[in-house]
Amino acid sequence: MSISGTTTENVVGARKHRTVMAARLRQGTVFLVLLGLGLFFSVTSDKFLQGGNLVNILDQNAPVIIMAVGMTLTMIVGGIDLSVGSVAALAGAISAGLIVRSGFPVGVGMLAGLLVGLIAGLVNGSLVVYGKLPPFVATLAMLGVARGLTLVYTEGRPISGMGEAYTFWGTGKVGSIPVPVIVWIIVVLIAWLVQTRTRYGLHVYGVGGGAETARLAGVAVNRVKLATYGLSGLMAGLAGLLLTARLWSAQPQVAVGFELNAIAAAVLGGVSLFGGVGSVLGAVVGALIVGVLSNGLNLLRVPSYTQQVIQGIVLVLAVTVDIYSKRLERQ
Repeated sequence: MSISGTTTENVVGARKHRTVMAARLRQGTVFLVLLGLGLFFSVTSDKFLQGGNLVNILDQNAPVIIMAVGMTLTMIVGGIDLSVGSVAALAGAISAGLIVRSGFPVGVGMLAGLLVGLIAGLVNGSLVVYGKLPPFVATLAMLGVARGLTLVYTEGRPISGMGEAYTFWGTGKVGSIPVPVIVWIIVVLIAWLVQTRTRYGLHVYGVGGGAETARLAGVAVNRVKLATYGLSGLMAGLAGLLLTARLWSAQPQVAVGFELNAIAAAVLGGVSLFGGVGSVLGAVVGALIVGVLSNGLNLLRVPSYTQQVIQGIVLVLAVTVDIYSKRLERQ
């Protein structure tokens, strides 16, 4: 009996050790990649470490970071949201249109844009939870619908003239800090607190780790999933407002492909494709990896098509680490 008990304890202890090692592998890899990229580009380009360039990286990647926050929660809960780029475009178009065409106050127009994002996210969640559609299919459908509605609403033309009170959110500064940087820092801080200090955050991990087990433990699985998709849509709406403000106009084709950047940021940041693992802070680091890589390659004047190849290779490596670490946990 004592031998059997000792053996069981050893097995459990070994599994816990592998789980800890896998988590450390995910966390350590992402920071090492960011550090390595920073060192490489600082050596190869004398412009990389200039203060203006570093601030520019934080500023230009604000929309992707905000989208990555919502994407992270969605992937942890075991889903995915392919519609964030199109929803961002729709939110920006609706907000700009209400202000310019209908004469609504700037604040009302921006709130309407956020509401559009939230509604789109809740529709995604409803299709997944109640329609029983795979997240990939449901959000891919929303990608097409939201982009189509954007083109219809804008008639394929930019909407401009929202005024400085609007564009301030994309181009303004508080002191020397760009407003979009302040916005994404606040968003990340709130999301981190929600993820680590609330019951909802705990339930997100529980549902992602095993929906049926979470249900048996008393977690309202459907409600958690619906809320998570709603938050993803809301973050996409906010990112769309910042993009519209930065461009001084609502562009019907804005944010094309941003969903892939958000997914890449989440995966690079240690969010598991299998659900139940990841963190908002890790996704921020992942988004910065994407941003630093793009910025550094631009400084080195690497052609855009070559950049896509390099970014694809980096993403494949990140997914490989995720799969390897998951197998390590299961051994």
